[in-house]
Amino acid sequence: MELILKEDIIGLGFKNDIVNVKSGYGRNYLIPQGKAVIASESAKKVLAENLKQQAHKLAAQKAAAEERGKALEGVALTIAAKVSATGQLYGSVNTATVAEELKKLGHDIDRKIITMKDIKKLGEYVALVHFHKEVTAEIPVTVIAENAEELAAEKAAEAAAKKAAPAVEEVAPAEEEAPAEEEAPAEEEAPAAE
Repeated sequence: MELILKEDIIGLGFKNDIVNVKSGYGRNYLIPQGKAVIASESAKKVLAENLKQQAHKLAAQKAAAEERGKALEGVALTIAAKVSATGQLYGSVNTATVAEELKKLGHDIDRKIITMKDIKKLGEYVALVHFHKEVTAEIPVTVIAENAEELAAEKAAEAAAKKAAPAVEEVAPAEEEAPAEEEAPAEEEAPAAE
């Protein structure tokens, strides 16, 4: 089914694009929600005429989107998250989290125009911000442990403890065996005395 989109739909297309979708998706969701209209010949002619009249306005929108995209150049996010010992996040870092971090830096961006997979492990990722169908900004996102310094100190302490532990274990069994032998004869003597 061929449709003309009336608004931007991330993953499908942008406003005034002509797209092909499955019939059920078009009939049951896009058309009733007012997000698209059927792309008949007359609708295509109306769209072409509107685009001619709005060319100047569209150029201004694109320029504004490029301006917003330039403002995000060089912006890199470092997000601290709670992490288990295996490096797995408690919860995830998603578009809402990225939008909040950008807002803290003074960039008010709607989370709906940001695309990325939910992040569930530590590492480096990329979030895409779609300002316009021809303007996209990439933002590097680094996810670190909230208590990274504490975890590093714990690992260093564990490593030191493991190195010291074998020497202690070798001495400990010899000490344990000796008292066990001494106690056993004492117990045997006690019942004999009664």
